[in-house]
Amino acid sequence: MLNNYIPDSMSKKRILVTGGTGYIGSHTAIDLIQNQFDVVIVDHLKRSEINVLNRIEMVTGTLPEFHQIDLADEKSTLRFFESQKPFDGIIHFAAYKYVDESVHEPILYYRNNLDSLNNVLDAVKTYKIPHFVFSSSCSVYGNIDHLPVSERTPIGKAESPYARTKQMGEQIIEDCAKVLDSSFISLRYFNPVGAHESGKIGESPAVIPNNLVPRITGTAIGKFPTLNVFGHQLPTRDGSCIRDYIHVMDIAEAHTIAMQKLINRSMVDKNTIINLGSGNGVSVLEAIKAFEEVAKVSLPYQLCDPRPGDVISIYSDTSYAKAILGWETKRTIHDMMSSAWQWELNNKI
Repeated sequence: MLNNYIPDSMSKKRILVTGGTGYIGSHTAIDLIQNQFDVVIVDHLKRSEINVLNRIEMVTGTLPEFHQIDLADEKSTLRFFESQKPFDGIIHFAAYKYVDESVHEPILYYRNNLDSLNNVLDAVKTYKIPHFVFSSSCSVYGNIDHLPVSERTPIGKAESPYARTKQMGEQIIEDCAKVLDSSFISLRYFNPVGAHESGKIGESPAVIPNNLVPRITGTAIGKFPTLNVFGHQLPTRDGSCIRDYIHVMDIAEAHTIAMQKLINRSMVDKNTIINLGSGNGVSVLEAIKAFEEVAKVSLPYQLCDPRPGDVISIYSDTSYAKAILGWETKRTIHDMMSSAWQWELNNKI
């Protein structure tokens, strides 16, 4: 969706999207291109596929510049930035994201998520890149005593190494903002789901997915025999976990707006943290029902014990995002499920 961005010079602003062949990164690249930004993507392709670039081109008519680089490797990162024309901003998605995997592979997560961030921030310092948007997560809050969650909610104990890397990443950025000339926004988003409305690009996990919507659509199409609902006797209205689901294109648009705000110098603080959510908590069982209504299928599922690292219930207070970014979600849980199902049907094997 176009946000009516007008560049403040005749040339397009050049934005580096790290992790740009991943789920949220690729959808954000689409929205940036459609809003007249010049997008460069870096990804190591360990958790995504090169054909995502062709899908971006199918949607936008533009094939973005791409470099296959492991940003956790300091020398490779340095060589990349040395070879590039100046960037006007960076949107940093490059991170592993699976909560349960992080519990079993903590070193992998600390090395990949934090080393890549530190190396990119070193380039921000060296090359004086003025604008930086960080992909954070509502997981930084941990288990919450009072809902909804606002930016003033105290940071709790991280329930997984993944969440801890996001907490630590935000702290690193806070410290850098004190000494660098650059400006930063960290976007703490809740649960991204769905796919682009064209059906040409969506979530394609490089590992067997354990997050809810790819498991729902995968079960419905026959990839999995049944759907496991982790947690069925929790202190929620139906016993299952409650999440604030948000369409991936709503999230993508928020990243574009955040970069616009930084470039147009409309942010007061050098380091700003903003929640991205719908403001509505939806339980796992309610999400399943919404999918069944959209797809007109009955989904086989079984109730299981909770997984380690999972937060019981969380959803967002959206007032700050509205006030600072002028942004709010447009798409419903049924829109999310419909687009995810269309993507699954278009890519069935």
